[in-house]
Amino acid sequence: MYVDVYLSFSMTAILPAKPANFSRVTMTELMIPSYANFGGKIHGGILLSLMDKVAYAAASKHSGAYCVTVSVDTVDFLQPVEVGELVSLKASVNHVGTSSMIIGIKVISENVKTGVVKHTNTCYFTMVAKGEDDKPTPVPPLLLETRTDVRRFVEAIKRKNYKKEYGSMLQKIKQTWDQEAISSLLRDQRCELAPELRR
Repeated sequence: MYVDVYLSFSMTAILPAKPANFSRVTMTELMIPSYANFGGKIHGGILLSLMDKVAYAAASKHSGAYCVTVSVDTVDFLQPVEVGELVSLKASVNHVGTSSMIIGIKVISENVKTGVVKHTNTCYFTMVAKGEDDKPTPVPPLLLETRTDVRRFVEAIKRKNYKKEYGSMLQKIKQTWDQEAISSLLRDQRCELAPELRR
């Protein structure tokens, strides 16, 4: 195990760093009627699929390898996307680990008739590069060339740390919850406990 870790870090060290600009990708697609839900707006699932594609494009370009999606953080749909709009997804490698990359994605939609542009989404995909043996493989370091590159890299570190803290905090809460604490927490919520759960 120690040998594997050492080899991974050694290989990472000899890979030349690549700037974020090298792997930046913009993908634009027209929103067609078959992408719409019953309300006439574009399905969130369609947008998630497009985000996954653009994240893969940026990650594979940076790593030069096949990549898989490991996690998706904070997908908030800020504004609806309409049929007939052009959706552009801008992806950038914001942070790299040994074999992982955090890809920042900004989604904007444009009404081609009115020229109105909306920022509809920002989210972060964690991708991992895989080698020919289907195991994680080292990726090049990220060359930070601008203050924006540095800010995004640092923000990614902070998000990772907050995610770990949140996970461990939630685990503690799950282990220490008692009936009284649960009842207190649910008191002002829009739910009702079945009689057998009130004991």
